[in-house]
Amino acid sequence: MNTLELHDKNKEVSALKLFGAEEGKILSLQILEGARLKEHITNVPALLICLNGQVKFENVQEFSSVLNSGDYVKIEPHVLHWVDGLKDSQLLLIK
Repeated sequence: MNTLELHDKNKEVSALKLFGAEEGKILSLQILEGARLKEHITNVPALLICLNGQVKFENVQEFSSVLNSGDYVKIEPHVLHWVDGLKDSQLLLIK
């Protein structure tokens, strides 16, 4: 299987549960170039990993990071954040 085959290529932003356990889950995300994963908050710590493409992660604490293939960022709980697609991208969100 390949994460590139999980999402509809016509959807700008797509999230699918890839794995669930008693505690935590892993989501496969697709964010296309020019699209935004809108502002939101997580209640638990999370890890966002860029599998391919390029995105920009930002939060209200003025933290900003461009993620390329293989890059990751730790997401703090209770902090408003969003992700912009700079190129068509596939990501994993672990929380």
